[in-house]
Amino acid sequence: MRALVTGATGYVGSRLVPVLLEAGFDVLAGARDPGKLAAFDTSPEGTSPGRTSPEDTSAARTGSQDLTPSGTATSVELDVMDADSCARALSEHGQVDVAYYLVHGLGEGDFAETDLVGARTFAAAAAAAGVRRIVYLGGLVPPGQELSEHLESRRVVGETLREFGPGVDLVWLRAAIVLGAGSTSFELIRHLVDRLPVVPVPVWMKHRVQPIAVDDVVHYLRHSAEPDVPAGAYDVGGPDALPYRDLVATYAQVSGRRRFLLPVRGVSTALAARVIGWIVPLPSPLVADLVDSLSNTMVVTEDTISRFVPSPPGGAAGVREALRRCATPPGVAVVGPGASADALRLNDTDPEWAG
Repeated sequence: MRALVTGATGYVGSRLVPVLLEAGFDVLAGARDPGKLAAFDTSPEGTSPGRTSPEDTSAARTGSQDLTPSGTATSVELDVMDADSCARALSEHGQVDVAYYLVHGLGEGDFAETDLVGARTFAAAAAAAGVRRIVYLGGLVPPGQELSEHLESRRVVGETLREFGPGVDLVWLRAAIVLGAGSTSFELIRHLVDRLPVVPVPVWMKHRVQPIAVDDVVHYLRHSAEPDVPAGAYDVGGPDALPYRDLVATYAQVSGRRRFLLPVRGVSTALAARVIGWIVPLPSPLVADLVDSLSNTMVVTEDTISRFVPSPPGGAAGVREALRRCATPPGVAVVGPGASADALRLNDTDPEWAG
């Protein structure tokens, strides 16, 4: 089976590619700048080499590079805003069976309009190229709630991929926060807790969220390519649902930091985003778009996916386990012989503001 992964240099895409290779897929790794893919380790045993702390030797990184892959991904230039670029990526290396749509413009100005155009362009090209299936990872769509601009855009992209790709099956996975070192949501929590001995907690952080570990998301993405999984929209989440404030408190506990959470009133998500943007090294527009979504309750409302996809090996990771793995110091292997054997650990290719 040949799979095209859009956004292969992104957080989820970079962790999906080696898993697909391990499963025997012929993988096309798509990126606007394919030259950046040279920095990624696409061996099926792990993702890119883990970052090392100053006191570490290079042993951990060497362990990852010494692994022998069973295949490597083919780099392809792909800009979902360009119809010709999409057509070339979907045809010049042979028939594409499944395309993973993992791109978004969050934090990039008018991201909602950009995402809509990109989804339309790519879906039309996929249909023309005879792609059997698109697998899309979006956000949960909590019923009966007014969605943030971010979540509404994720919903619209899903609907657009379904409507503008006639003849192409769509498997739409919907998730809340994806936990893993290097993910934007986790890094926001990490930097706040690491830097503030007293963490203000606005009242809207009472809303519940059901996070999922990135390796569990990748598990569902990989299996969604199989024809046994019918086209449709599926919620995916970890076993734990808890208030956002408890997620912050749990990270403080597992990382060994004694922090005081101070309840505050009268703080809007817009004001919180502005203040947080001054504190953390993440790009301010990205922070604003993410914090705006904290006003939504984000929990799984259906479990249809379990009828078609087996649970991740050992079961999906709970919040405490996932956060413990996220907080593992760089350069320390958690699973297996390679430094990057655990997808929840930080990788060299993750953003510079991560960790």
